[in-house]
Amino acid sequence: MKAIEIRNKYLNFFEKHGHKIIPSAPLIPENDPSVLFTTAGMQPLVPYLLGEKHPEGTRLTDYQKCVRTVDIDEVGDNRHLTYFEMLGNWSLGDYFKEESIQMSYDFLTKELNIPAEKLSVTCFAGDEDAPRDTVSAECWEKAGISKDRIYFFGKDDNWWIAGEEGPCGPDTEMFYDTGKPPCSENCNPSCDCGKYVEIWNNVFMEYFKSKDGKYSKLEQKNVDTGLGLERMAMLLQGKETPFDTEIFAPVMEKLEQLQKNDDINSRRIIAEHLRSSMMIICDGGRPSNIDRGYVLRRLIRRMIRHLNKLQISLDELPVLIELNINNLKEMYPDLEKNKEVIKSVIIEEKDKFVKTLTNGEKEFTKEMNKAIQNGEKQINGQVVFKLYDTYGFPPEVTKELAEENGFKVDLKEFDNLFKLHQEKSRLGSEQKFKGGLASTGEIETKYHTATHLLNAALKQVLGSHVHQRGSNITEERMRFDFSHDSKMTDEEKKQVEDLVNKYIQMAIPVERLEMKKDDAIAMGAEAMFLDKYGDIVTVYKIGDVSIELCGGPHVKNTSELGKFVIKKEESSSSGVRRIKAILTEN
Repeated sequence: MKAIEIRNKYLNFFEKHGHKIIPSAPLIPENDPSVLFTTAGMQPLVPYLLGEKHPEGTRLTDYQKCVRTVDIDEVGDNRHLTYFEMLGNWSLGDYFKEESIQMSYDFLTKELNIPAEKLSVTCFAGDEDAPRDTVSAECWEKAGISKDRIYFFGKDDNWWIAGEEGPCGPDTEMFYDTGKPPCSENCNPSCDCGKYVEIWNNVFMEYFKSKDGKYSKLEQKNVDTGLGLERMAMLLQGKETPFDTEIFAPVMEKLEQLQKNDDINSRRIIAEHLRSSMMIICDGGRPSNIDRGYVLRRLIRRMIRHLNKLQISLDELPVLIELNINNLKEMYPDLEKNKEVIKSVIIEEKDKFVKTLTNGEKEFTKEMNKAIQNGEKQINGQVVFKLYDTYGFPPEVTKELAEENGFKVDLKEFDNLFKLHQEKSRLGSEQKFKGGLASTGEIETKYHTATHLLNAALKQVLGSHVHQRGSNITEERMRFDFSHDSKMTDEEKKQVEDLVNKYIQMAIPVERLEMKKDDAIAMGAEAMFLDKYGDIVTVYKIGDVSIELCGGPHVKNTSELGKFVIKKEESSSSGVRRIKAILTEN
């Protein structure tokens, strides 16, 4: 069964069970600026999981485009992906465990025709914070899973929370038995031996964890589920890896035809990073040296390094891009629409990286000459890491150049430094993810409203061509990216700052409206990704100053914001400027 068939079956199944199909949110989050990318189906729905009413009702389903950056360096093995698609269904205070589990069982066994004996499930074992989840276990047994394939595990396996505080609860996970022999007598779904593969996770959000670590019951019980499309396609097609499915097969086959060196890991890295880069660019991402732009740059450059490793001409990139678009356009029509942009961004970044490789070779020569002067015949790991970290120079290229000149390379020291760098990056990514999902505090709410006022003020001062291109909010400051070709003058910055403060002093009420998208457009409402919204939308109106499609949250009145101060205005990327600003007490 092809991936798109699985997706369509999923959406149709839940639509028949009263769920409204909502569009996939963009990969670049519009209303959760504390994370780099949309990383899960629930991420855009956090305000509604916390109690805000969703315009489409209490039963929702979608497919969500996701990017997770933590495992970029693991891509190349048989399972890790940077970009993936997550299928999900949600109950916002509607059904709970019994109906959720029955629907999951029916979809797996009746729609996907998976034999019940191929399924195992896990439930929460219970602890001092919450009781053993016997309800879920009984629901599974009633649905058709035999008792000997129902397992209980603790919080590490069967409890879900976004960050340190917020809505959370026990989950029940579904596993597919691949038929491989058990690794031991105690082999079960918690093993990493490959016999059991997790395919779906239903989270039962019935608790709230506070900052002090205490758990209390939520007034609104939610269900939040996630099913990985690529993994499911791999299993149903009887393939060993996602790279063997139709999602990647055409590009993998083309790479095998073009390569002069044979390396399956390099082919996987190129195929995966090409798809991920194209999806990010399609949703507005551009390479840069910070945040999500740096991730995109890293993906493209890693892909180029491995094209070089396979001795595939970089002139083949447009061919590979076209091949990927033709293969994926049924699943993602926007790829076809943005074809020329995707090509130009990747080719431009390729050209820059070719220069980087040239600079890296010059720097390597300097370091080699230093070693010769010191009577050494080895390039130490710190030099290898510096070339990699500062110049983007691949360690395998350093090793090749060193060996050509009769030098050895201390790759063990490099590996240690690289692992340390990875761990710092991983912690940073986790902190970034952790910091945003459940964080809807007072100061973040104020900054969110301030972005709307800033957007309106920029249009007044610079012109109607100004549109939001991204934002990032922390407790300390707000960052706002907008379309504009030139650096703002000091006078323009002061005019914008004064105008925002004027809006604040006007004490304008902030109205939340629900309406048809066509009516919102007729009113003049704008949004970063207008075509990504469903038929019914949430609109925030701030007097005659601003009207935008937005998921919230916002203050009730602009007078709550304090004083607005622009701290910095700078370039973000080509044709996009960035403002950093703070709110202070009057």
